[in-house]
Amino acid sequence: MPVNRWLQLVAGIACMVAASNVQYSWTLFVPAIQESHDWSRAAIQTAFTIFVLMQTWSTPLVGHFIDIQGPRKIVAAGGLLIAFAWIINSQAESLAMFYLGGAVGGAGVACVYASCINNALKWFPDRRGLAVGLTAGGYGAGTILTIMPIARMIETSGYQSAFFTFALIQGVAIFALAWLLKAPRGDEVSYSTNVLQSRRDYTLGEALRTPVFWVMLAMFTATVTGGLMAVAQLGPMAEDLGVADTVVFFGMAALPLALMLDRFMNGLSRPLFGFVSDKIGREPTMFIAFSLEGAGIFALSQLGHHPIAFVLLSGVVFIAWGEVYSLFSATAGDVFGTKHIGKIYGALYTAKGFAALLVPVGNLVMEATGGWTTVFYTMACLDLMAALAAILVLRPMIRRHHARNDTSVTIPAGAITPAQ
Repeated sequence: MPVNRWLQLVAGIACMVAASNVQYSWTLFVPAIQESHDWSRAAIQTAFTIFVLMQTWSTPLVGHFIDIQGPRKIVAAGGLLIAFAWIINSQAESLAMFYLGGAVGGAGVACVYASCINNALKWFPDRRGLAVGLTAGGYGAGTILTIMPIARMIETSGYQSAFFTFALIQGVAIFALAWLLKAPRGDEVSYSTNVLQSRRDYTLGEALRTPVFWVMLAMFTATVTGGLMAVAQLGPMAEDLGVADTVVFFGMAALPLALMLDRFMNGLSRPLFGFVSDKIGREPTMFIAFSLEGAGIFALSQLGHHPIAFVLLSGVVFIAWGEVYSLFSATAGDVFGTKHIGKIYGALYTAKGFAALLVPVGNLVMEATGGWTTVFYTMACLDLMAALAAILVLRPMIRRHHARNDTSVTIPAGAITPAQ
């Protein structure tokens, strides 16, 4: 019986929405945890770093099992791990327990995230940027509907109740949705006519021996650092800048409004820039997005102490950051094929783990300098460097890569080839 690929996409997006709280709602819990325990903010945020490290650095292993088993069992296991992680957090009375919860949650999200992204890459080679953008967008914007309920529950019932209640909700949802997922057969897909795409399927070892993989890894690390720091530190940043509780629009304070706007922008950016990249190419889209993010971070450093500017500029940062997860995954599929993309993109996704190591460093720099200015400037410079690298380094490198494999790639009409 033919499988409807759009149903696969919707199921994958729903799984990502259910998994998103583990990362994107963490910033809501940090102040409450700090208030309940005599721990430093940096010590608490180490749990977030452990989560990201486990999520990213376990992804190559998860990708190995996805390529063998398919997405269904892996996503179901991820749902169980995600539920268990927040149950651990709900009972935690020590930093070690929060660190354990972060590790378990990271493994669970890795199972869900990697499986759903890879399924989208395989089902939609002709709309790869849009499909992975929508899927990653579910993860980036999934907390829009849960930010306020979680915040209210933390305030009224305590962070422990919020952890436990949402552990059950999201765990059950992911486990149930997992059984709808299925990898495609070769005759169920068709390739793009607008973007250069390899017909050769590279193994992980072959991909690691190409220069383009390492350039992509460096660019991924540089661009994800700023946004990841904003995800983890937006609440503390708002507190330190003195705008967290200032009412701005519709009777809402700056911080919760910024969180809602940021989740929307973060989710919107992934399908938006993914769709654009399907039309104009991955590298030009990277240049536009990374430049916008760098400019937004610089403006935030200058104007972030104004509540309205804080809300709006944080939205600019997130709409220009979220697209990294659609652009780099789509580019990896274009360059290396999809037979082993679970392992290959898993290795590339470790860039998020390297960036996560800088999240506590940002806090330390802020405490040493007495403000966020130095941190903001560094983040902006990394984005602008990556924007230039997309056009000046990555674009010609990918074309040389395809030229070496010109017997296995179809060059679309109008595409720029190395000879041109």
